[in-house]
Amino acid sequence: MSDHEWQAPGAPAQGPRPDAPPPPPPAPAGPAGTGAYGPPPPPPPPPFAGPGEHPGSFLPPPPPGAWTPPPKPGLLPLRPLGFGTLLWAPFRTLRRNPAATFGSGLVVQLISAVATAAVFVPFLAVMISRLENAAEADADAIMSGTVGGFLLLMLVPVAISVVASAFLQGVMVVEVASGTLGDRLGFGALWRRAARRIWPLIGWTLLVGAALLVGLAFLIAIVLLTGTISPVGLAVGIAVAAILALGLAVLGAWIGVKLSLVPSVIVLEHAGIRTAMARSWRLTDGFYWRTFGTLILVGVILNLAANVVVQPVSLVGTLLAVIVDPTGTGAALTITIVTTVVTLVLSLLIGAITAVVQAALVAVIYIDLRMRKEGLDLELERHVEALGAGLPVDDPYRPPTGAAPFVGTSAMPATGSERPATWS
Repeated sequence: MSDHEWQAPGAPAQGPRPDAPPPPPPAPAGPAGTGAYGPPPPPPPPPFAGPGEHPGSFLPPPPPGAWTPPPKPGLLPLRPLGFGTLLWAPFRTLRRNPAATFGSGLVVQLISAVATAAVFVPFLAVMISRLENAAEADADAIMSGTVGGFLLLMLVPVAISVVASAFLQGVMVVEVASGTLGDRLGFGALWRRAARRIWPLIGWTLLVGAALLVGLAFLIAIVLLTGTISPVGLAVGIAVAAILALGLAVLGAWIGVKLSLVPSVIVLEHAGIRTAMARSWRLTDGFYWRTFGTLILVGVILNLAANVVVQPVSLVGTLLAVIVDPTGTGAALTITIVTTVVTLVLSLLIGAITAVVQAALVAVIYIDLRMRKEGLDLELERHVEALGAGLPVDDPYRPPTGAAPFVGTSAMPATGSERPATWS
């Protein structure tokens, strides 16, 4: 009963008060089934989908302690990587940020190629001209000088290649580390960050190159020393050198895999060469064959892809030159030059891709091993959450210094087992 129809209990019924407002008019009747006041109100919206729910569903959230997929803010999922993910992550690195990654590899390849051509082409042109105009008695002396100069000039492109290779390793380590956190750096930003650690990277690359040169010089010395004794001694020296070369190759492969993470440690942990070598050695403990198999398999894939692309072009060019001009005059020469240029361009492009993928693979292996052995995935998750909340964050890849060792566990998604996480 409304306020204008109120009456005292027990009093006779009265009409509405004269000063009361008139009641609202009744709503027109709607179609059948809609009620007297129009269509029924819409149903309430579904509850907000929480973790583990599909939008618009009424499924309850997963029980506490149940495993949920780890976040993947960027390039890599924040969990220990399976073999398939580990194998194809370097190729995804190239596809995710092609301008910066492939561009860096292409610039490095171009610098090495241009530097080599700038050094050797003028030198060879001068030497050929001197040999053509020299007397027969001076030809041997000029040839000896040409060989000596050629060997000395080899140091220039080698030095440039060392610097370029070290720099590309730093660039790809920065790209993989930042891409894992969801960042997408440009060409200039990658190069600026890699330049901060260029000198330790160059030192490490020179150290590896010096070790290879020492091993090669040792084998050559054996052959030369035994060759001065007698022809039989030369044959024995060659056999001994071949056996030692095989043994050095096995030893080099083992040491190379154990120290393969040195560039990543140098760049991401700001460590020196000795510290990075010890750190890489410890990180690969227990995962040698997995690391070795991944490096070899990716190398085989890249080599097969390069041969599939380059060799047919070279073969088609050679056959076409023979078919078009069997006498080998003008047309055949033109086809040969065009084929050579196309082959060089393809080799340059594939070399850039190969260098980028192999450098990125080392960084991916490094992050995976730290997730498995040190719980880096937990640190990266905390970093991403704090960054999303606008909180100040530190570099998640640098181990804590001057603090007690971090010890913890992180659940494995597939088996539910736990792995220890310790800073070494």
